[in-house]
Amino acid sequence: MHQPVMLEEVIGYLNLKPGDRALDGTIGGGGHAIEILKRIKPGGMLIGLDADASAVNIAGDKLSESGPCLKIVNENFRNLDLVLSEEGITALDAVLLDVGVSSYHLEDGSRGFSIQRDGPLDMRMDPRLKFSARDIVNRCKESELAEIIRKFGEERFYRRIAGRIAEERAKKPIETTGELKDVIYRAVGGRRGYMRIDPATRTFQALRIAVNDELGALEDGINKAVSYLKPGGRICVISFHSLEDRIVKNCFRECSVKGILKILTKKPLRPSDAEAASNPRARSARLRAAERCGV
Repeated sequence: MHQPVMLEEVIGYLNLKPGDRALDGTIGGGGHAIEILKRIKPGGMLIGLDADASAVNIAGDKLSESGPCLKIVNENFRNLDLVLSEEGITALDAVLLDVGVSSYHLEDGSRGFSIQRDGPLDMRMDPRLKFSARDIVNRCKESELAEIIRKFGEERFYRRIAGRIAEERAKKPIETTGELKDVIYRAVGGRRGYMRIDPATRTFQALRIAVNDELGALEDGINKAVSYLKPGGRICVISFHSLEDRIVKNCFRECSVKGILKILTKKPLRPSDAEAASNPRARSARLRAAERCGV
């Protein structure tokens, strides 16, 4: 079952009130959206975005009784300006971006995100994207593949893994997550027994980020969201690893230096011990919040 991450903290920092216009950039299972809607009624409006059409359908079913105060659109939050323009919305009181892979993606082996579930090597959050993880793994030059694994996965054995992938794909294309996982295991050899996490984790993360241009989308989304915030409006961003958090921190800092944002969280907030124990996905979550300056 979907559990919204750091729900209490998010709602507290968004500081919602009846009549507010809000945007949930990754509506997913609708957990955050349910609580947002409770606080902006009556008279409020929530725009919910998600790059994944299946997530849009799930959220639509769960929130089907919300009425005209909710609009859900199948779109990446990096294009939030296009959606808001179509809806005639020129300013927002609150924005939430909950980035990274969702539990729905990991649980569905056919999407190719999970190390634990064998399936096609896809990893596209939006199936409309042209290139999948299979394309990167089988078509990129070995040096390009190594750089993707190093940069987006922060994997110390990036050269070894890219080299082994190149050897194996020369024999036949690597088609599934299970095949890729086995190749990575063979590349790192006995070292996997001493690793804190599954040795394929960082490579899978790197490919997912590359396929979906997650870091570029995050930077675009934050900057566009801030431009739509009213004075006193709030933005909350939940990230799940250091690469994402660094972008959030830098975007907020740059806006703070320019006098655009007031940073509300000097350091990223982490989930409580109780939440981390009850919801494994929350363990790596980091929340940063800021407020739009001005009167």
